Amino acid sequence: QVQLVESGGGLVQPGGSLILSCAASGSIFSINAMGWYRQAPGKQRELVAGITEGGDTNYADSVKGRFTISRDNAKNTAYLQINSLRPEDTAVYYCYADGVSSSSGYYRGRSWGQGTQVTVSS
Repeated sequence: QVQLVESGGGLVQPGGSLILSCAASGSIFSINAMGWYRQAPGKQRELVAGITEGGDTNYADSVKGRFTISRDNAKNTAYLQINSLRPEDTAVYYCYADGVSSSSGYYRGRSWGQGTQVTVSS
């Protein structure tokens, strides 16, 4: 697996914005796909957005038009720009990485970040 370090969460008012970052550490050559899930209290973890190495993206219907995922392959980092935040966006956001090629070999499984809390409240 690869270590993923997330940052950027916090407390924000409704209508506000945040940028989450997910950096993969180590001697990484490439990452097939990266993305974000979130888990609200008492709910199942759900996919928020994903992006391939080539830049193809997918989003949950609930975040389309408000969330934008991007990545910098040279930095092995993915970003999630979150706009027009709503109270229902409150959750722990988890970054993932699939298919990591590194100096340790190829890991086709999924690696997870530790999660970052996003709280939307006035």
